[in-house]
Amino acid sequence: QVQLVESGGGLVQAGGSLRVSCAASGRTFTNYAIGWFRQAPGKERETVAAISRTGSFTYYADSVKGRFTISRDNAKNTVYLQMNSLKFEDTAVYYCAAGSPWANSGPRIYDYWGQGTQVTVSS
Repeated sequence: QVQLVESGGGLVQAGGSLRVSCAASGRTFTNYAIGWFRQAPGKERETVAAISRTGSFTYYADSVKGRFTISRDNAKNTVYLQMNSLKFEDTAVYYCAAGSPWANSGPRIYDYWGQGTQVTVSS
């Protein structure tokens, strides 16, 4: 079992930056690739970014490429999503999830999910 807790969400003006974190506990963190997802009201959940177990591989959705950066600190069992140049349309609940094995755009199967953290970008 892996427990995931997101933090760092909040309210930010358009053009600003925010870093959200995903802290893991339980089973060996390095066994899992991690993905960040978001879901806005009335919209489907979408994959934002993902990172492999060692951090060697990453994936970004086209909508965030060049603005968001995913990273992980395996010593701290934490994955980060640095979000820069935020836009109103980035407003959503952001979730992290753990899974394996790594495929081209993240883990093939996600086994564990966090509860989410709200990110609101004001225009």
